[in-house]
Amino acid sequence: MKSNNSTLPTEDLKKYGIIEADNSFSKKLTPDDIQKFLQGFIIVADNDKRRITFQLTGNNTQLDVNMYERDKNLDAILGKSKSGIEYSDIKNISPDGKYKELEKKAFIYDALLKIVKEYDFIKDAAELTKIIAERKNAVDTHRYKNELLQLKSFLQDKIEEYPEIAKEISVDLNIVSREISSIESISLPEELKQKEGKEDIQLNVNDPDMYQDANRERDEEFEEQQEAERSRGFRR
Repeated sequence: MKSNNSTLPTEDLKKYGIIEADNSFSKKLTPDDIQKFLQGFIIVADNDKRRITFQLTGNNTQLDVNMYERDKNLDAILGKSKSGIEYSDIKNISPDGKYKELEKKAFIYDALLKIVKEYDFIKDAAELTKIIAERKNAVDTHRYKNELLQLKSFLQDKIEEYPEIAKEISVDLNIVSREISSIESISLPEELKQKEGKEDIQLNVNDPDMYQDANRERDEEFEEQQEAERSRGFRR
């Protein structure tokens, strides 16, 4: 599909392989993907420990690019999440990342759909807590609570570090505090409660070259294999 919008930042879009040399959108993107992107949705590209997101801003005149680094290899996360909940931290390594340089994620395998779903501790807070609660598993509950406490501590530190945006950070902090209270109220069988604390204690588009050379040869087999395991590639 060719871009008819003359206001688009075509050079930046070409740089990252979103638009081809002839001004057509990458064949990796479906017409629905393109429409969502033009409406403000975010393209997420994952590769190994790296993540990069693209979003059109300023009435589609600018391309907002953010780079992240994950604490674990994505393939390892996806593999382990098929046998249990896997947690991961993603740091914003963009120059202007500010306090949001850390995002905490949970990866959970959906046996019905046969895909791994990614849940954000802030954006998907209520849904994630509900999933953990429904498992009625003391180990899962304990691990999740620990992850929430780590995020709470991080946000509290950032409030002191960035007082000028303390109100914005407090919104996220309140969400995390609410989920901690919710997870603490879960009623578990007594035998499971006794185990708690006795165990050792995280539509994505996998496109390893989207943020590299736009003309680099695509490895279609690798891409299709990874895309089958992703749950969401575009999001608000």
